[in-house]
Formats: sequence, structure tokens, C-alpha cells
Amino acid sequence: MEGDRFVHHLHHKDSPHGDFTFNEIRALLDGPNFAHLATLMPDGSPQSAPVWVGREGDRILICTGEGSLKAKNTRRDPRVALSLIDFRDPYKEAQLRGRVVERRPDGDFKYMDAISLKYTGKLFPFRSPEGRVALVIEIEKARYTKLPFEHTPPK
Repeated sequence: MEGDRFVHHLHHKDSPHGDFTFNEIRALLDGPNFAHLATLMPDGSPQSAPVWVGREGDRILICTGEGSLKAKNTRRDPRVALSLIDFRDPYKEAQLRGRVVERRPDGDFKYMDAISLKYTGKLFPFRSPEGRVALVIEIEKARYTKLPFEHTPPK
């Protein structure tokens, strides 16, 4: 994947902890890691929601209903930000900024089922196809950080 646009749009200098390969960000996106998607409300205030993510080449897929705040906000203003941490090592994280460049109808759950399988091992359980959409996000800036901590909270 070294020739895809994901690599060309992102620069190693964005990492405060030295060079990294984009494989780290891809690994976070491809694993069953939760992300937080920030969109902009009509008054400009941020709205954040935990989401599952899929990846298609250099783009991120987030599935939702057309009536959700995610869908409404990105229809009006396509700018988004995502933060994502490694489920097993929360000190590996990525911060991504970009925009929704496409909205794909997903009434047949083609995208949602693939993402659900990654997170739960099962097809997406809510089968109401009306208004299902996959938001396709193109990343414009990215930062990856691996902090030197071990996740050992007290019991």
C-alpha cells in the first residue's frame, strides 16, 4: 500500500515522537479498536460519538443512520476528526482529521456487516435498512503516538 494516497497525504513530521510508518495507523484502523468521531453542530460546537470504523484503501468508513447527528452534521459540514486508541495498549493512539467525501447508501448492510464482524464476530443485529449510510472519510492530517507507559490501573 505504499503508493496509496493515505501515505502521500500524511507526513512523518506530524508525529511528535519521531518517525513512524503508516502501518501503525492502518493497524489501529484495521483492529477492533473504538474511535471517537467529532463532527460540528450548526452553532459550530463539537459533537463527539464513539464509533466502529472500517477502512477501504486510504479512506475510513463509518456506518450510521441518516437521522443521526453524525449524518446530519456531516451533510451540512463535512469536516471531521477522529481519535483512536489500541484496545490492548491504550498508549498507542492516532489523531486524524479529514472530511466526508462520499455518502454511500447501505440498506443491504454490505459495509455495516463487514465492520460488525470485525468488532463482534457477528452480523450487525439491527436490521432496519431504511436510511442506512456509510460515511466515507478522506484523511487530510494524521498523528500517531506511542507513549512509554504500561496500562496498569490499580484494582
